[in-house]
Amino acid sequence: MVQVAALIAIEIVLSRFCSIATPIVKIGFGFVPIAVCGMLYGPVWAGVAGGAADLLGAVLFPIGAYFPGFTLSAVLTGVVFGLLLHRERAAWPRLALAVAVNCLGISLCLSTYWLTILTGSPFLALLPTRIVQNLIMIPIQFIVLRLMQHPVTLYLRRAQHA
Repeated sequence: MVQVAALIAIEIVLSRFCSIATPIVKIGFGFVPIAVCGMLYGPVWAGVAGGAADLLGAVLFPIGAYFPGFTLSAVLTGVVFGLLLHRERAAWPRLALAVAVNCLGISLCLSTYWLTILTGSPFLALLPTRIVQNLIMIPIQFIVLRLMQHPVTLYLRRAQHA
């Protein structure tokens, strides 16, 4: 539980202070702690961590108006990472699937829909910039998470033998 709380705190710092954000596009590394939480603790805790990080981040360090749709997206992101990456060093196709579902399904489709509700802009008007964002983030997420898998696997092995 303490480790999940630490990952939530790291996610808040990375997403609120160490990312490039505009009202429509956000590029950063806030996905890393939630993905690690998914690898270590599974879909339930990763979903809780994603939702808690979004909610706490919005309350403590607001960037615009709070919208619960983005919290739902954060929960789903954690659930996907947990379902596909939990407790095993996932082969690259499984990791690629997790990144694709999160970037294309949740970020590109669902979060763009939330932005249409918030801004009143048409979905298709927002889509080009969101596509560019996700074309940038897909390889970044894949490479970073692939690099994180080995240390997380070592941690899991040590924890099992302790």
